Amino acid sequence: MKNSKIYLSPPHMSGNERDLIKEAFETNWIAPLGPHVDAFEREVASFVGKKAAVAVVSGTAAIHLSLALLDIKSGDKVFCSSLTFVASANPILYQGAEPVFIDSEPDTWNMSPQALERAMEEYYLQNNLPKAVIVVNLYGQSAKMDEIIEICDRFEVPIVEDAAESFGSTFKGKPSGSFGKYGVFSFNGNKIITTSGGGMLVSDDEEAIERARFLATQARDQASHYQHSQMGYNYRMSNILAGLGIAQLQVLELRVAARRKIFNRYQKELGALPGVTFMPELEQTKTNRWLSTLTIDEELTSVSVKQILTHLEKNYIEARQVWKPLHLQPLFEGNKYFPHSIEESISDNLFDTGICLPSGSSLTEDDQTRVIEQFKEALQNAVVNQVVL
Repeated sequence: MKNSKIYLSPPHMSGNERDLIKEAFETNWIAPLGPHVDAFEREVASFVGKKAAVAVVSGTAAIHLSLALLDIKSGDKVFCSSLTFVASANPILYQGAEPVFIDSEPDTWNMSPQALERAMEEYYLQNNLPKAVIVVNLYGQSAKMDEIIEICDRFEVPIVEDAAESFGSTFKGKPSGSFGKYGVFSFNGNKIITTSGGGMLVSDDEEAIERARFLATQARDQASHYQHSQMGYNYRMSNILAGLGIAQLQVLELRVAARRKIFNRYQKELGALPGVTFMPELEQTKTNRWLSTLTIDEELTSVSVKQILTHLEKNYIEARQVWKPLHLQPLFEGNKYFPHSIEESISDNLFDTGICLPSGSSLTEDDQTRVIEQFKEALQNAVVNQVVL
């Protein structure tokens, strides 16, 4: 239907979710614990090749727990990708620490190794190295993990890999989220698979994951009564939502294939247009293409990102700019930022020129045709208006 809304990335159910939710009700496992939670943790850990996992209420909670496990505290520095959602950095503030933002690089749109190295060297000379580096895998694309790991290992700084958007992606054959000391996934409603709201923290450090589970359950001591010796959090995933996750995990590969197919069609039909460039895929990686993203060269297209978004919105199509870099957010005004080079900030450029198109795995061919036609119409209208003027 012409006036039906096309959403950016809606949930996509498999049909098996009902049976697992029904099982949770029939067995009365409704609380934030139970067999579905245990099974979901085991299955995710196995899928990404890690020894242990803990299911929590959000990816943000998983990041927060990772920083708590690393004993991040007031006065500490934590390096973080700038081109990302605010949830990547908010947990740094929860711990009273100070975020330092690192620019992207053009090959992946993710953390720039050269900016990271420059930042490490500067803080090393100050005897004030960060206590962690949060590396974000943007829109499903893995960062340049080989270079980033080498730099972090050289300075002995642990990595938290924020793979909230890249579940199901790989880097040199290894699952995204499996490279850092801790890996973080999100199962929010818009992600490639969903538990409605939810997240997962994974690691090979089984003792640390067990401590994360303790902290996420209000840090309740072992006792016959409610006893608490330290501060904890109410972060555990419910057994009902974990049932959703188990069913969704069963179709993850199908969801990745569907989103990659959607991206490939966009690239085929729009990628040859002057001034339109799609997010690249790094060699030896496979991105889940969570969102199909592209950049617009306004000089070549004679149309701005906001004009395209306005045109799509008028035609009931949800599209968005790429993330506004965190170093530009009012919340982080005054925080240190290291651009890709002295001459260029990649994340600023991507924010100014980037667009995310509807990419849900349930997107029909007809609806994708409508998105493509309206995108082209936005460009054509700009050309016609320019001629008239």
